[in-house]
Amino acid sequence: MITLAELHDALPHVQAAPKTDAPIRGLCLRPVIGQRAFPDRITMTKAQGILGERWMTTPWMRLADGSPDPRIQVSILQARVMDLVWQDRNQPHPGDPIVADLEMSEANLPVGTRIQAGTAVLRVSDVWNDSCAKWKVRYGTDAYDWVRASPSLRLRGILCSVEVDGEVALSDRLQLLR
Repeated sequence: MITLAELHDALPHVQAAPKTDAPIRGLCLRPVIGQRAFPDRITMTKAQGILGERWMTTPWMRLADGSPDPRIQVSILQARVMDLVWQDRNQPHPGDPIVADLEMSEANLPVGTRIQAGTAVLRVSDVWNDSCAKWKVRYGTDAYDWVRASPSLRLRGILCSVEVDGEVALSDRLQLLR
Protein backbone atom coordinates (compact mmCIF):
# COMPACT_ATOMS: atom_id res chain seq x y z
CA MET A 1 0.00 0.00 0.00
CA ILE A 2 1.06 3.54 -0.64
CA THR A 3 2.59 5.47 2.25
CA LEU A 4 1.61 8.84 3.60
CA ALA A 5 4.96 10.26 2.47
CA GLU A 6 4.36 9.04 -1.08
CA LEU A 7 0.88 10.53 -1.05
CA HIS A 8 2.16 13.89 0.18
CA ASP A 9 4.85 13.84 -2.52
CA ALA A 10 2.16 13.17 -5.16
CA LEU A 11 -0.07 16.07 -4.10
CA PRO A 12 1.32 18.56 -6.67
CA HIS A 13 0.54 16.03 -9.43
CA VAL A 14 -3.00 15.57 -8.08
CA GLN A 15 -3.57 19.32 -7.89
CA ALA A 16 -2.28 19.79 -11.46
CA ALA A 17 -5.31 17.97 -12.92
CA PRO A 18 -7.40 19.90 -15.47
CA LYS A 19 -9.81 22.44 -13.99
CA THR A 20 -12.41 21.71 -16.69
CA ASP A 21 -12.64 19.73 -19.93
CA ALA A 22 -11.67 16.68 -17.89
CA PRO A 23 -11.53 13.27 -19.55
CA ILE A 24 -13.65 10.57 -17.97
CA ARG A 25 -11.45 7.59 -17.12
CA GLY A 26 -14.10 5.24 -15.81
CA LEU A 27 -17.78 4.65 -15.12
CA CYS A 28 -19.06 2.33 -12.41
CA LEU A 29 -22.43 1.12 -11.21
CA ARG A 30 -23.09 -0.37 -7.79
CA PRO A 31 -26.38 -2.22 -8.25
CA VAL A 32 -26.21 -3.69 -4.73
CA ILE A 33 -23.71 -3.49 -1.90
CA GLY A 34 -20.50 -5.29 -2.85
CA GLN A 35 -21.19 -5.44 -6.61
CA ARG A 36 -19.58 -3.40 -9.37
CA ALA A 37 -20.38 -3.10 -13.07
CA PHE A 38 -18.35 -1.04 -15.54
CA PRO A 39 -20.59 0.15 -18.39
CA ASP A 40 -19.59 2.37 -21.31
CA ARG A 41 -22.40 4.80 -20.41
CA ILE A 42 -24.73 5.59 -17.56
CA THR A 43 -28.10 7.34 -17.46
CA MET A 44 -28.85 9.84 -14.70
CA THR A 45 -32.16 11.40 -13.71
CA LYS A 46 -33.10 13.96 -11.12
CA ALA A 47 -35.84 11.67 -9.80
CA GLN A 48 -33.92 8.37 -9.67
CA GLY A 49 -30.23 9.28 -9.61
CA ILE A 50 -28.14 6.86 -11.68
CA LEU A 51 -30.29 4.18 -13.24
CA GLY A 52 -29.10 0.76 -12.08
CA GLU A 53 -27.35 2.24 -9.03
CA ARG A 54 -28.43 1.46 -5.46
CA TRP A 55 -29.03 5.09 -4.42
CA MET A 56 -32.82 4.65 -4.54
CA THR A 57 -32.80 1.56 -2.31
CA THR A 58 -29.79 1.84 0.02
CA PRO A 59 -28.50 5.42 0.23
CA TRP A 60 -26.15 6.24 3.07
CA MET A 61 -27.99 9.56 3.63
CA ARG A 62 -31.72 10.12 3.76
CA LEU A 63 -33.97 13.15 4.05
CA ALA A 64 -36.22 13.62 7.10
CA ASP A 65 -39.07 11.90 5.25
CA GLY A 66 -36.91 8.79 4.66
CA SER A 67 -36.33 9.34 0.96
CA PRO A 68 -32.79 9.22 -0.51
CA ASP A 69 -30.89 12.50 -0.19
CA PRO A 70 -30.39 13.89 -3.72
CA ARG A 71 -27.15 15.60 -2.69
CA ILE A 72 -25.40 12.20 -2.83
CA GLN A 73 -26.81 10.90 -6.13
CA VAL A 74 -23.47 10.93 -7.97
CA SER A 75 -19.93 10.71 -6.64
CA ILE A 76 -16.96 11.69 -8.77
CA LEU A 77 -13.45 10.57 -7.85
CA GLN A 78 -10.34 12.18 -9.24
CA ALA A 79 -8.50 9.71 -11.47
CA ARG A 80 -5.08 10.70 -10.12
CA VAL A 81 -6.17 9.94 -6.56
CA MET A 82 -7.64 6.60 -7.61
CA ASP A 83 -4.41 5.67 -9.41
CA LEU A 84 -2.42 6.44 -6.26
CA VAL A 85 -4.50 4.51 -3.76
CA TRP A 86 -5.95 1.62 -5.79
CA GLN A 87 -2.65 -0.12 -6.45
CA ASP A 88 -3.82 -3.61 -5.52
CA ARG A 89 -6.37 -4.28 -8.25
CA ASN A 90 -7.51 -7.36 -6.30
CA GLN A 91 -9.16 -4.90 -3.92
CA PRO A 92 -12.59 -3.66 -5.01
CA HIS A 93 -12.84 -0.57 -7.20
CA PRO A 94 -13.67 2.50 -5.07
CA GLY A 95 -17.16 2.41 -6.57
CA ASP A 96 -17.53 6.02 -7.61
CA PRO A 97 -19.84 6.17 -10.65
CA ILE A 98 -17.55 8.67 -12.41
CA VAL A 99 -13.75 8.72 -12.30
CA ALA A 100 -12.35 11.75 -14.11
CA ASP A 101 -9.10 13.67 -14.37
CA LEU A 102 -10.58 16.80 -12.77
CA GLU A 103 -9.14 19.04 -10.06
CA MET A 104 -11.80 18.88 -7.33
CA SER A 105 -10.81 21.43 -4.70
CA GLU A 106 -13.37 23.85 -3.27
CA ALA A 107 -11.48 26.62 -5.04
CA ASN A 108 -12.14 25.01 -8.43
CA LEU A 109 -15.57 23.51 -7.66
CA PRO A 110 -17.40 25.61 -5.07
CA VAL A 111 -20.66 24.20 -3.73
CA GLY A 112 -23.34 24.76 -6.36
CA THR A 113 -20.99 24.53 -9.35
CA ARG A 114 -22.72 22.90 -12.30
CA ILE A 115 -20.86 20.26 -14.31
CA GLN A 116 -21.85 19.09 -17.79
CA ALA A 117 -21.43 15.31 -17.90
CA GLY A 118 -22.42 14.17 -21.37
CA THR A 119 -26.00 15.34 -21.77
CA ALA A 120 -26.59 15.42 -17.99
CA VAL A 121 -25.88 18.35 -15.70
CA LEU A 122 -24.71 17.77 -12.13
CA ARG A 123 -24.51 20.21 -9.22
CA VAL A 124 -21.70 20.01 -6.65
CA SER A 125 -23.18 19.24 -3.24
CA ASP A 126 -22.47 20.75 0.14
CA VAL A 127 -21.99 17.23 1.54
CA TRP A 128 -18.30 16.45 2.08
CA ASN A 129 -17.16 13.04 0.86
CA ASP A 130 -15.04 12.22 3.88
CA SER A 131 -14.44 8.60 2.92
CA CYS A 132 -15.68 5.56 4.77
CA ALA A 133 -14.29 2.69 6.79
CA LYS A 134 -14.17 0.52 3.64
CA TRP A 135 -11.69 3.00 2.07
CA LYS A 136 -9.40 2.55 5.08
CA VAL A 137 -9.60 -1.25 4.93
CA ARG A 138 -9.07 -1.46 1.16
CA TYR A 139 -6.42 1.20 0.60
CA GLY A 140 -4.79 1.60 4.02
CA THR A 141 -4.76 3.97 6.95
CA ASP A 142 -2.36 6.35 5.20
CA ALA A 143 -4.67 6.72 2.17
CA TYR A 144 -7.65 7.18 4.47
CA ASP A 145 -5.92 9.83 6.58
CA TRP A 146 -4.58 11.62 3.48
CA VAL A 147 -7.96 12.05 1.76
CA ARG A 148 -9.49 13.34 5.02
CA ALA A 149 -6.65 15.67 6.09
CA SER A 150 -7.57 18.68 3.92
CA PRO A 151 -11.33 18.89 3.36
CA SER A 152 -10.99 21.89 1.01
CA LEU A 153 -8.90 19.78 -1.41
CA ARG A 154 -11.66 17.12 -1.65
CA LEU A 155 -9.15 14.36 -2.31
CA ARG A 156 -11.84 11.69 -1.81
CA GLY A 157 -13.86 13.37 -4.56
CA ILE A 158 -17.13 15.23 -4.73
CA LEU A 159 -20.79 14.41 -4.32
CA CYS A 160 -23.38 15.82 -6.71
CA SER A 161 -27.08 15.95 -7.39
CA VAL A 162 -28.50 15.45 -10.87
CA GLU A 163 -29.88 18.76 -12.12
CA VAL A 164 -30.66 17.83 -15.73
CA ASP A 165 -31.47 14.28 -16.83
CA GLY A 166 -29.08 12.81 -19.35
CA GLU A 167 -26.47 10.24 -20.23
CA VAL A 168 -22.71 10.23 -19.76
CA ALA A 169 -20.32 8.04 -21.72
CA LEU A 170 -16.68 7.07 -21.31
CA SER A 171 -15.88 9.17 -24.36
CA ASP A 172 -17.30 12.34 -22.73
CA ARG A 173 -15.43 15.03 -20.84
CA LEU A 174 -16.59 16.90 -17.75
CA GLN A 175 -17.11 20.61 -18.43
CA LEU A 176 -17.65 23.20 -15.72
CA LEU A 177 -20.58 25.49 -16.45
CA ARG A 178 -19.80 28.94 -15.06
